[in-house]
Amino acid sequence: MDFRKIWEKYGLWVTFGFMFLLMWVYTVEWLRVGVGQAIDAAFSPLVDGFNIPFYVLIIILSALTGLYTSIIQKYTIDYERMTDVQERMKEFQTEYREAQLSQDEKKIKKLETKKDRVMKEQLEMSQQQFKPMAYILVVSVPMFFWLLFRLGRINTTITFPYVGTIGLQDAAVWIIPAWILWYMICSISLSQVIRKSLNIGGL
Repeated sequence: MDFRKIWEKYGLWVTFGFMFLLMWVYTVEWLRVGVGQAIDAAFSPLVDGFNIPFYVLIIILSALTGLYTSIIQKYTIDYERMTDVQERMKEFQTEYREAQLSQDEKKIKKLETKKDRVMKEQLEMSQQQFKPMAYILVVSVPMFFWLLFRLGRINTTITFPYVGTIGLQDAAVWIIPAWILWYMICSISLSQVIRKSLNIGGL
């Protein structure tokens, strides 16, 4: 049995199915809390032993998940081919736009025959970017359940520029809670450093 061929054929559907399953688990409180509680039982002695503040815990987990995500993407996505496809797509779009502006019907017709192949390659690369999500979510979602579980047991604040000092569960921007905003800032910043270190492109 060739697992690679099976994954290439059904990997995208498995990923979407797994994503929907995790979304459903999130809506079931006892499952969400149960996962968070189980993880907390294993890691709380380490976290509490070092008395790690919640916002520092988010920084640490952002770095770990950023590293985990980047390594998976590095070995599951063909970045050289993706860059090549993107460049050819840009060239095609520029050429097609110029042909339309000059009303060169002969050139437009020629490019139309090329369009399907270029779009197919673009679609394949988009699908390839989705496939690692199943592996990434296996770790990321339980981690979020754990953070939610621990967040419910603490009452602490964080300070943002222009926002001031607010509770971690309070809305910081629109309806986004402060802890989620802090996680996004840490995750995006640290992931860029990690991706640069591993010499992989952005998605």
